[in-house]
Amino acid sequence: MPRTETARTTFTSTPTSSSGSQTKSPTTPSIISPVPNAPMAATDFPSVVLRLLRLFAAIPPLVSAAVFASPPPPPEPRVVVEYWEKWTGFEAKAMEDIVAAFNVSQNRIEVRYSAVSQIDLKLMLAIAGNRPPDVAGLWSFSLPAYVENNALRPLGGLARAHGVGASLYLDSVWTLCRYQGWLWALPATPSSLALHWNKKLFREAGLDPEKPPASIGELEKFSERLARREPPPGTGWRVLGHLPEEPGWWRSMWGYWFGGQLWDGTARITADSPGNRRALAWVQSCPRNYGLREVSGFLEGFGNFASPQNAFIQNRVAMVLQGPWMWNFLKKYGDGDFELGVAAFPREDGGTNPVTIVETDVLVIPAGARHPREAFEFMAFVNRPENIERLCAAQCKFSPLAVVSESFWTKHPHPHIRVFYDLARSPEARAAPQLATWSAYRNEMDQAVKESWALRGAPETALRGTQARMQSALDKRLSRWSRLVPKLEVDWTKIETADAQIRTATGAGGGGRTEREVKRHE
Repeated sequence: MPRTETARTTFTSTPTSSSGSQTKSPTTPSIISPVPNAPMAATDFPSVVLRLLRLFAAIPPLVSAAVFASPPPPPEPRVVVEYWEKWTGFEAKAMEDIVAAFNVSQNRIEVRYSAVSQIDLKLMLAIAGNRPPDVAGLWSFSLPAYVENNALRPLGGLARAHGVGASLYLDSVWTLCRYQGWLWALPATPSSLALHWNKKLFREAGLDPEKPPASIGELEKFSERLARREPPPGTGWRVLGHLPEEPGWWRSMWGYWFGGQLWDGTARITADSPGNRRALAWVQSCPRNYGLREVSGFLEGFGNFASPQNAFIQNRVAMVLQGPWMWNFLKKYGDGDFELGVAAFPREDGGTNPVTIVETDVLVIPAGARHPREAFEFMAFVNRPENIERLCAAQCKFSPLAVVSESFWTKHPHPHIRVFYDLARSPEARAAPQLATWSAYRNEMDQAVKESWALRGAPETALRGTQARMQSALDKRLSRWSRLVPKLEVDWTKIETADAQIRTATGAGGGGRTEREVKRHE
């Protein structure tokens, strides 16, 4: 059997102690012995150490670094940004794709998307409980109520730090992100409203399918041509032209197409303006001309808007006021050969500047958010041209940006998307009043329109009552706001001043075109 070499400890005798006993003490351990089992002399130890030092010195530096270097430190944990959004279905999927792209574009922030129903209520409760998300998706008309409850963080400083400003966006969209002179949101997916008409029904009625009505008067003449009763023995309507109550989503703002206003932009409610009176008289003309009971029964025969039983999709109503999302429902629930026309909804006076209503989904940072700067970095990423165009195309909307790539138009799934974009650029593009009392005001106006549709009383009577009640509510709100705003503006100024000093990690605008670059380009 081969002989095993081991390090040995040898003992040598020492002189007898004073007690007369002999003690043994260990010599130096044998590390490398030239002679097996032979003890190493103490004088050999320095030479052994020298040999070892020479051996380690001969190891290549890279090898020694790999062998002896300490492991790299673990990566820093990402900052988690909680994002609440109201979207579900294909709209949620579109934003989830943008979130995923942001998360892989850098290694410092992780955005977590959550779909939240009744977000306007739940977000306000979360803010009040000091447990808000870092980013939330709202509607632009919700901003005034949130601001006046001090529930949002002002974004002017962060926007300046990222190079985000008004010149990047359509005026009608950027205005909706501001309130009382402060920036509170960045846009996500905007929309405008347009006349949608069924070309097949136009052709069957002897109308030019490529020529929409150019005024309210012409709209009524077209409706008369399009109206068709059920064949005998039926007595109801088979097809109707345009109905102000289909779908009835914007009945509170019909006055815009008649030159009406809902407030003066400062402190006075104008529900009883002449244009609003004429709009409600026009609403009454429909049940008077076609029969209130018959028209009401006609509308009650259809199902939900988002279904195959939609009156417009079923070729039963020839013209409706709708947004760009209508194309999605036609593709999903239509019969595949629907011939759609889209143009500006006609004004009463037939004026050349088209009237529309612009709305936008917005991204906000709630008051008390844990990570506001990381949240805004994500918001700026969403608003990069390539990302916002991707998001808007997936949701069948137009881009909020003032400059749009040609590929956005050529690849967009909606064949009429330019119409909605051009309408949003109109000098007559309108929006819901920026009032914290708008929710109550809209309900009041809706009720006034419903009363007119049911032929209960004169329009001016309903509008006078609405104006009196809403003026009282606005006066109380403004009185409260005037007491609160001085202190709030001091706090907001401090926040914006501090935010404006930050250095962004990805460059101005999160890598998109900055406001300065756009101005130089123009």
